[in-house]
Amino acid sequence: MNGNGVLQMALYVAVLLLMAWPLGIYMARVYEGGAPRWVRFLGPLERFIYRVARVRPDQEMGWKRYAVAMLLFNLLGLATVYLIQRAQGWLPLNPQGLGPVPPDGALNTAVSFATNTNWQDYGGESTLSYFTQMTALTVQNFVSAATGMAVLLPLIRGFVRRTAQTVGNFWVDLTRSTLYVLLPLALVLALALVSQGVIQNFKSYVTAFLVEPVTYTDAGGKVVTVSEQTLPMGPAASQIAIKQLGTNGGGFFNVNSAHPFENPTPLSNFLEVIAILLIPAALCFTFGRMVGDMKQGGAILAAMVILFVLFLAGCWWAEASGNPRLTRLGVDPTPGNMEGKEVRFGVVNSTLWATATTAASNGSVNSMHDSYTPLGGMVPMILMKLGEPVFGGVGSGLYGMLAFAVVTVFIAGLMVGRTPEYLGKKIEPFDMKMAAIVVLIPCAMVLVCTALGVMCEAGRSSISNPGPHGLTQVLYAFASMTNNNGSAFAGLNANTLFYNLLGSVAMIVGRYWLAVPILALAGSLARKKKVPASVGTLATHTPLFVGLLISVILLVGALTFLPVLALGPIAEHFQMIK
Repeated sequence: MNGNGVLQMALYVAVLLLMAWPLGIYMARVYEGGAPRWVRFLGPLERFIYRVARVRPDQEMGWKRYAVAMLLFNLLGLATVYLIQRAQGWLPLNPQGLGPVPPDGALNTAVSFATNTNWQDYGGESTLSYFTQMTALTVQNFVSAATGMAVLLPLIRGFVRRTAQTVGNFWVDLTRSTLYVLLPLALVLALALVSQGVIQNFKSYVTAFLVEPVTYTDAGGKVVTVSEQTLPMGPAASQIAIKQLGTNGGGFFNVNSAHPFENPTPLSNFLEVIAILLIPAALCFTFGRMVGDMKQGGAILAAMVILFVLFLAGCWWAEASGNPRLTRLGVDPTPGNMEGKEVRFGVVNSTLWATATTAASNGSVNSMHDSYTPLGGMVPMILMKLGEPVFGGVGSGLYGMLAFAVVTVFIAGLMVGRTPEYLGKKIEPFDMKMAAIVVLIPCAMVLVCTALGVMCEAGRSSISNPGPHGLTQVLYAFASMTNNNGSAFAGLNANTLFYNLLGSVAMIVGRYWLAVPILALAGSLARKKKVPASVGTLATHTPLFVGLLISVILLVGALTFLPVLALGPIAEHFQMIK
């Protein structure tokens, strides 16, 4: 750990916050119906979409109707992605002649991209055609991200409105999120990535002849010499831009953003990792602007930044300390633990990406998390297990953090013997139940699915490294799927019937069993009157509240997951240093 690393990380946080503030204000204006003058040329297109879809933008919905519209839209997207994969062999833009995806794999991928998880148990360049990547996956990258933003907006309106029966119009929120936010940002980022060498074409795969042939002995003892390599092509930049901005994370290539065609330069690396957290951070400013108190958004953002920096420092320390077992074999420990990392990124940029991608529900990687030290790999896993309220997915991260805020004010109210309030709304039993569901359901799902994975032979057979690390592999997989992250410990063979089906259930529960209670909470809050602040009202924009919110998040995580972490990465750490 050195000053250069500290400087790089400080620069990252500073640039992120500087970019998030104007974007957050811009999004608030878009959602309030007052788009800035320089994007009003999109107005006719927006109105055309409403006419074609027969949407009345002035007709608002109650929370139940809003939830039904969201669920039906996502079900339609899921079915579309599944059918395109199954018919892939007969569709155009398939220069490699790839055949249909098996049913269980197609289902898992369809669920994954519809839920904004982008969990991948396949190699993109060897499984999916250009047509499938564009019309199925890239489209879902936009609309699944827009869905998360659309679910957040009713909750914000619930705090703003008084005695209202409606929370907005799902189709309007979805359209504006896509048209005014995601599409422009993705276009700008895609062009920037192309300028750095990220590929965007429809060429067939290219065969390159090696300057120095590689000779190795295969598993059967046969000596094999390789003198050529197949280089995959395709429209990568367009998908990579939205995968990062929408906290989707699905890689165009198997090794994701460790691939030089996805992430060729230090600048492309910086732009991509900024894009991962940009919209989640900006939504905190959007929240403050829409509720009429920027300090409220600042308090939420402060809690996110503090937690992010703490976990980033922990991951960096663990990886910079190196692996004592490799040191004893004569490996130089100075660069830190370089196993599974690109030399061009090193420990600093690898751990920064690993922390950012799991703080958000992004899941893209520029290094292999399975090769991290036990404690280094534990940090990304903990960030996912917390429910990813530390920035989190676009929309889903902030509404998860607001659920924790509701729990926090409820606990504070119990401590002083007073009815809890948040932003002028009383938090009553129904509200607390909905917030508790959002906080606890992902925790329960991770533990139940992990237990099934290590109890069943079908689950254990996929583990490549039995013992504490094998438990960690399964635990990480279900933490990733349940919390709609998508990253993985690559040592687990997840492309099996067991993991495809159980993982699909985990992803559906982790997305919709949280989104619907959030909408129910929004409807409940919107119907309430505003309560004037009094002497006993807990101020929710102060350092005291920020510290209390952070404590509640960490306490819930510790009480839920400390025992299983002790059996997995913590036990493995002591094995490593023994």
